[in-house]
Amino acid sequence: MTRTFRWAAMAAMLGATALTAVAPAQAQDKEKFKVYLSLSYSGNAWQSEAANIVKALAATPPYNETVELIEVISGTDPQAQISAYESMIDAGADGIVSFPISSTALNRTIKRGCDEGVLFFMYDATVTESCAYNVSYISSGFGENSAQALVNELGGKGKIFLSRGVPGNSVDKRHTDGAMHIFNQYPEIEVVAEYYSYWDDRTTQQETAKALAAHPDVDGIWAQAGEYGAVQALLDAGDRLVPMTGENSAGFRLALADPDMQAKGLRGVSAGSPPAQAGYAFKLMMEILTGQREQEAMNIEYPLPWVPADTVKICEGDIYEDGCNVFPSSRVPSSFVSEVLSQELLPEVNIESALNGTPVEGATIQPLPAEIIEAANEPGINCTRCEAPADLYKLTKVEPTVQ
Repeated sequence: MTRTFRWAAMAAMLGATALTAVAPAQAQDKEKFKVYLSLSYSGNAWQSEAANIVKALAATPPYNETVELIEVISGTDPQAQISAYESMIDAGADGIVSFPISSTALNRTIKRGCDEGVLFFMYDATVTESCAYNVSYISSGFGENSAQALVNELGGKGKIFLSRGVPGNSVDKRHTDGAMHIFNQYPEIEVVAEYYSYWDDRTTQQETAKALAAHPDVDGIWAQAGEYGAVQALLDAGDRLVPMTGENSAGFRLALADPDMQAKGLRGVSAGSPPAQAGYAFKLMMEILTGQREQEAMNIEYPLPWVPADTVKICEGDIYEDGCNVFPSSRVPSSFVSEVLSQELLPEVNIESALNGTPVEGATIQPLPAEIIEAANEPGINCTRCEAPADLYKLTKVEPTVQ
C-alpha cells in the first residue's frame, strides 16, 4: 500500500470531517500513522519542553490510538540530521515534525522525502525547501522589536552585548539581522561583545561572564534564549544589573517584575520563541494527515509574545488563565520557558505536560482554529526564489522613543 493511499484510507477510517475530533474507538486495531519527532540541538529547557508537548499530545486521545511517535535526537551537525531524515524516510515515515539545524543543508533530503509522500513540518527554525511546512514566529519580529525596546531603555546610546543562539541556525540569523537593522540606526549604540550562547542559561552565564571581564561597564544586553544566565553573570560580577531584552524563561520574567531586581537596574521585556510552536506544528500535521484540514500556505506564523515588566502575572493553577503568564519559582525552575502553553491552540496540555511529557487525564485533542497567519517571505530563511516585503523589519510591538 502506498503511503498516499494509506493516508486516504486512514482518513476515511477516522471520519475525515473538517476540523472535528475523532473518537479513539474508530482507530482501534488499525495501522497507526508513523510520525517522527526530529530534534537537532537538544541541550536546553526550550527543546525539552517543545518535545514534551508533542509527546503529551501524541499520548492524548485519539492520537494515543492512531499515532506511533518516535523521537530522534541528531545533534548540531547538519549531516547527522540529514542521515536521520534518510532513515526516517526509509522506515516509512508518514510525517516528520522537526526542529531543523539548518535552513538550507537539509533541503535535498527533505525534497526526496516529500516526493515519497512524507509530510514535513518544521517548528521554530525553518527551511527553504518549498515542500516543507514552516511553523515559526521567526517572521513576527523578535529581533527588531526587542532591539528597539533596548534602544529606548538606553536612550539611544551605550555599550551592549549580543547574546546569540546556535551558529548557522535560521532563527539566530533572522533575530540578529533584525536587531542589527535597528542598532545600526543609532551611532551611539556600540556592540562591544558578541557571542553564541546556544540558547542555554549555563552557557549564556559563562559567555556573558567572559564579556564582562573585558567590558565591565556594559550598559545593556540584547539576548536570545538563555537570558537568565546573563542576569546571573551580572549578579556574580557585582550588584549592578542593566536593561536587557530576553526571551521567555520563568527566571527572567519573574526577575523583571521583582522590585529588588528593578532597584539594581534591571529593565526590559520578555518576548521570544514559544516552545508551543512544536505542539501547533504537530496538530496541524495530524489534521492534514487525517483529512481534517487542507493547508495551502506553507509558511505559518506564530504570534510574537510580548510581556513587559508591568504585565507579568503569576499563575496559581496548572494552565494560563485570567491573564497570568508565568508560573512561580516554587512550581518551575528558572529555565522553564513560559510560552510553552496556549489555551487557544493547545488546550489539551498543562504544566506537567511541558515538564514531563505526560498527557492530561480526561483531555482529548481539540481542533485548531480554521484560520492561520501566513508568514512573510524571508529569502534564505523560509524561501529561496522569493522577494522579501519592503517593510521586512517593521516594528509591531514598540515605537521608537529616541531619534
